[in-house]
Parts: sequence; C-alpha cells; structure tokens
Amino acid sequence: MAEDIINRVASSKLRVIDLEDYYPKGKRVLFDIKDWLLEGFVLREKEFRAYVAAQDWSQYQDCFVALHCSTDAIVPDWAYMLIAIELETYSQQTIIGTLDELESLLYAHIISNLDVSEYEGFPVIIKGCSNKPVPSNALVLLSQKLKPIARSIMFGEACSAVPLYKKR
Repeated sequence: MAEDIINRVASSKLRVIDLEDYYPKGKRVLFDIKDWLLEGFVLREKEFRAYVAAQDWSQYQDCFVALHCSTDAIVPDWAYMLIAIELETYSQQTIIGTLDELESLLYAHIISNLDVSEYEGFPVIIKGCSNKPVPSNALVLLSQKLKPIARSIMFGEACSAVPLYKKR
C-alpha cells in the first residue's frame, strides 16, 4: 500500500515571504531629458520650459517614472523639479535616477510600511526566485526588518534555503 505524500513545509511553523507578491502594478518609464537640451548638453531655460509646456503628460497616467539625462550635461535641480510637478497629476511615483533605482525606492517604501507582525517568533524564508524585478536592496531591507522579530531568517526555497540568522 502506497503511503500518502506529506508536505512537511506546509505543516511546519515555517513562514515564507515573497516580495514578488508586493510588486507595484504600473508601467515603468525611463524619461530622458537629453533631447530637450541644446545638442544634448546645454539647458536653455526658455526652450526647456517650452518643451515641458508642450508635453502630453497624460501618457504617463499611473506610470512609475525615472527622470534622467543620458549625456554628461549638468542639469540644474529645478529642471527635474519642473518635470516632476507636471507628472505629479499623472504618475504614481517620479524620481531622478535609473529604473533600478526606481524599483529600489518603490520597494523601500513598501517594506517600511509592511506589517511583519505575523512573522514574530517564527522561522522565516525570504523567497529568492521571482519573475518580477525584486531589487537586492529590498531583500536587505526586509532581512533587517525581520531580524528583531523572527526566530530565524533563511533565503531561497524551503528545499534549499540558506540560513542567514538564528535568534540565540
């Protein structure tokens, strides 16, 4: 007679947290301002303001926007601020930086507001594999947030987790 297969992970006290579950929905956009600069390097205020005024900002509705300049131009802070003010009505979040920095900032905000009380006193696995871009910085922030309350912290999958911390 065949024995029933028992899922020991499901019946254990082990808790798994997958940051992919918290991935914010919305298109990510890298907005390069170089085309609004004279020869890609010189910001002329009057022309720059004209570009900002003529732009259809509604196309960024519910997007996450990373503002940057792909040339070595020296861009004054007010230029990014001017664009961010226009995007505020439409975008979910606007930053100055890369798409990777955008993801890192989004997850930093998510983790800072994450209620981890359900993990208190339990062994926790922070899931490693994901189909969505979970930044490494988010894993670090989450492990730091869990350390004071978790009995132990591991990384990976239940079948091959790497131990990181164990409360003594």
